[in-house]
Amino acid sequence: MCGRYTLTNDLKEIAVRFQVEERLTPFSNQPSVESERLLKPRFNIAPTQTVIVVNDEGQRQFFAMRWGLIPSWAKDSSVGNRMINARAETVAEKPAFRSALRKRRCLVPADGFYEWQKLGKAKHPVRIVLKTREPFGFAGLWETWTSPEGGEIKSCTIITTDANDLLKEVHERMPVILKKEAESVWLDPNIQEPEKLLPLLKPYPPELMEFYPVSRAVNSTSNDSPDCIVPV
Repeated sequence: MCGRYTLTNDLKEIAVRFQVEERLTPFSNQPSVESERLLKPRFNIAPTQTVIVVNDEGQRQFFAMRWGLIPSWAKDSSVGNRMINARAETVAEKPAFRSALRKRRCLVPADGFYEWQKLGKAKHPVRIVLKTREPFGFAGLWETWTSPEGGEIKSCTIITTDANDLLKEVHERMPVILKKEAESVWLDPNIQEPEKLLPLLKPYPPELMEFYPVSRAVNSTSNDSPDCIVPV
């Protein structure tokens, strides 16, 4: 699964990496103070928070969205709290995700993510990164939900797959990190056939990744400082 991640680059660097204009569209039609956090490095991003995503509606754009997909048919927004991840194996069939797979795909920029490794009787947090330390894109889906009062919320989920050989010792699942050459295919709105999309949802090559132990400070979502990513 993927329940915490980092994006320590500023918006300008992320814009260059993903070939997007340095402009952010809010996640709802209501002002959000939390959106201001997106312009700063983030060291402990957690579910239900506002996150940056990249999608393509004629051109690549940054959107601010709530992490935790709220299906359009949901009666209330709390459903999204349980939908922070979508399994690659079932994403084409699940009612909450199958339409988004065809029509509303996105990238969720990150430069690392956390998992908890069981050592003895305790679990210890580790940060998982690319060896190059460069940003990458999780395969994501997004949706628009309209509340009974008429307000709109855009929300997203991160797709997961089996862990690669490196991460199997940490957890059985991992988020889908798309290779650069696959990102344009994933974002292409003209591609809607699951048989063209599902082969992209595979474990990232283990030889290109590494992980290291970090402070238990990441256990609390209230901690969002550089101390979270320092090796211990």
